[in-house]
Amino acid sequence: MRKFFSKSFTSQRLAMTAGAAAMLAALASPVPAAAQQQFVSIGTGGVTGVYYAAGGAICRLVNKDRADHGLRCSVESTGGSVFNVNTIKAGELDLGVVQSDVGYNAYNGEGQFKDSGAFTKLRSVFSLHPEPFTVVTRREANISSFDDLKGKRFNVGNPGSGTRASMEQLLEARGDGMDFFSLASELRPDEHGSALCDGKIDGFFYGVGHPSANIQDPTTTCGAKIVPLTGDAVDALVDKYPYYAKVAIPGGLYPNNDEDIPTYGVLATFVTTEDVPEDTIYTVVKAVFENFEDFKRLHPAFAHLNQEDMVKNGLSAPLHPGAEKFFKEKGLLD
Repeated sequence: MRKFFSKSFTSQRLAMTAGAAAMLAALASPVPAAAQQQFVSIGTGGVTGVYYAAGGAICRLVNKDRADHGLRCSVESTGGSVFNVNTIKAGELDLGVVQSDVGYNAYNGEGQFKDSGAFTKLRSVFSLHPEPFTVVTRREANISSFDDLKGKRFNVGNPGSGTRASMEQLLEARGDGMDFFSLASELRPDEHGSALCDGKIDGFFYGVGHPSANIQDPTTTCGAKIVPLTGDAVDALVDKYPYYAKVAIPGGLYPNNDEDIPTYGVLATFVTTEDVPEDTIYTVVKAVFENFEDFKRLHPAFAHLNQEDMVKNGLSAPLHPGAEKFFKEKGLLD
């Protein structure tokens, strides 16, 4: 069975908050235009999620040496994985953080990209953190499994996000549709926690790296409960698709959730298009991998990353030549 989630996270690493994510964005903010020669943009996700923190961390490291290489990096909050792929394809973003399953579907023209066709120019840069699918519910709703969500008010993810695409795939594997819920809301990740604690929804589904402020907030504020995501449909998805694996969210990582929670998930990956110049991607990869310990400290979800895994695990499209060049120089690829 494939494994990619480390259980050695500790609750001390929950120090990352939305405020810290905002600080990362500030560190990636523009500098005087006169000092810039080239620009690169990274699409991420909601401001409270790990994608936004990842983009901010990467831009921080790129911008640190911009006086030497002349590249300025900016991070943008977006609708998530599917949005990022489509916007990269349209030439409006240079890079983006994308779930491994969404990247696979985009490159092969499957799933949500079946109608638009294969995006064969999609290129991998490196993989990031594991993203277990996380079902969070109101304590008062007395939900102990996904089956208990039938007839409940549930947030299925905003359109254009990888979370939403994965939710639709899970429902299809179960033989259900959105009418499984009494309300299938489409809130963004920065909205679903407060909606849960305010009693507007009974639960939400979110693919995210852990620990996450987005999960910490409702578990702390209103005692929200993380429930297992298991069963025949999950087994079938993991067996069928190479980008999925069974994982566990460690117990004690969040308040009021003391036991390990079994689920399944994907990897977050960093992608671009072959149209972005080789030197640009080489510079971005170099900034991260030559400041790797600094990068790992910028978010708890990055703490257990290792370079060898990042150049191969979860990559759903061929490596960009700029990334491949750097990895070969550093002996990470043959």
